[in-house]
Amino acid sequence: IDPRKTETAEIASAHHFIVPGSDAYLLLAMLQLMFERDWVNAGHLAPLLQGVETVRELVAPFTLALAQERTGISAAVIEAMTEKLVQTPRAVFYGRMGVSVQEYGALCQWAIQLINLLAGNVDVVGGALVPNSAAGYVKPGERGAGHFNRFQSRVSGLPEFGGELPATVMAEEMLTPGEGQIRAMLTLAGNPVLSAPSGQQLDQAFEGLDFMVSMDIYINETTRHADYILPPTSALEHDHYDFAFHRLAVRNTARYNEPVFEPEAGALHDWEILNQLSQKLGDHKGIDVKMFPAPSAIVDQSLQQGPYGKHNQRGDDALDLAALREHPHGIDLGPLTPSLPQRLCNEEKNIRLVWQGIADDIERLRIASPPQQQGKLLLIGRRHVRSNNSWMHNSHRLVKGKPRWRCLMNSKDMHEHKLADGDDIVISSRAGEVQTEVEQSDDVMPGVVCLPHGWG
Repeated sequence: IDPRKTETAEIASAHHFIVPGSDAYLLLAMLQLMFERDWVNAGHLAPLLQGVETVRELVAPFTLALAQERTGISAAVIEAMTEKLVQTPRAVFYGRMGVSVQEYGALCQWAIQLINLLAGNVDVVGGALVPNSAAGYVKPGERGAGHFNRFQSRVSGLPEFGGELPATVMAEEMLTPGEGQIRAMLTLAGNPVLSAPSGQQLDQAFEGLDFMVSMDIYINETTRHADYILPPTSALEHDHYDFAFHRLAVRNTARYNEPVFEPEAGALHDWEILNQLSQKLGDHKGIDVKMFPAPSAIVDQSLQQGPYGKHNQRGDDALDLAALREHPHGIDLGPLTPSLPQRLCNEEKNIRLVWQGIADDIERLRIASPPQQQGKLLLIGRRHVRSNNSWMHNSHRLVKGKPRWRCLMNSKDMHEHKLADGDDIVISSRAGEVQTEVEQSDDVMPGVVCLPHGWG
């Protein structure tokens, strides 16, 4: 399901275009149909679910007819997809970037997990399973439970999530006068002027700061504003363990990468730079500062405390960094296996399906007016494999050749706008405008244009 026929859609048995940003209507209609047809069967997790009837009431207004009107996918197709999903053993519903970076992103991800849960496809082989990651293993008793809306941004009042504010407020927090206005900035290996929303406004905001420091190996659209650029070692000069993706993997694995090259004399890793900055600030303020240990020490400790380490009485087979280093290509720790309810971290050992923020968002969606798109085109993004947002733009070898910044447009829209392949076009929105070239492609649905992220 995608407004563009992606590389994944190319190998699928079926692909259906969907109006960008309308995914929540599709997902809630599928849930509503599951309740209406009595297709709900959560299997061994059913006794743990709290709030099933509340979910039934919340999704009741989201009919197949409403989903068809808002998404452009026929009611018959939605009904057939839902039935096939709930009746197929070892099925799973998956959605990532496209359903996340939109107005109802959190609601979409919630609904996807609810569909998997209520179809009996969570914590079963072939469905959605939780990895047993060798390091960073999440288990009951862990510190650091997430939080939301403990504080808000100064200007727009947007809520924090896990201690972070949305990138959309960065520029206004620098540009809007008053108590708490950001006047200094430290950036780490980021290029928000090119990759964050309202890049032109961010460009202006960074230019107006009193002081700015960037930790980066490149001078780019963002770091050019810095008073100081502190270059850390490059990716090939330091070690690496991927905490994030081993915790999201479809198989339990562990791999530690040694540096490929020795750093030049005097070069510092990013954690060493942060330690020195922290120490200087501590000295200036007269406070003690706890230094970061080397990342390898953190990896070793995490491995020892993980499910395969000595703290879990693995004996001679216990995994630590020394053992992992003996396997430079990584270790296969086996397939994902069911692990609930043991892995549930709340005291009640249940799965709470609804909380107030979700209920509020469902009501907001229910009363939302249909978008007025007559005569307008909807813009979506995409990652280009040779650009990858903008990470590779500083390597001429990777970005040379044919233009990769072209905007894809359906042949029907090309005809209506009297455009030919390669013509220059201007894309305008409330945030500004960019000029690019157009490329005819029926891989995007009519009424939608698709621009690679990281250009402009």
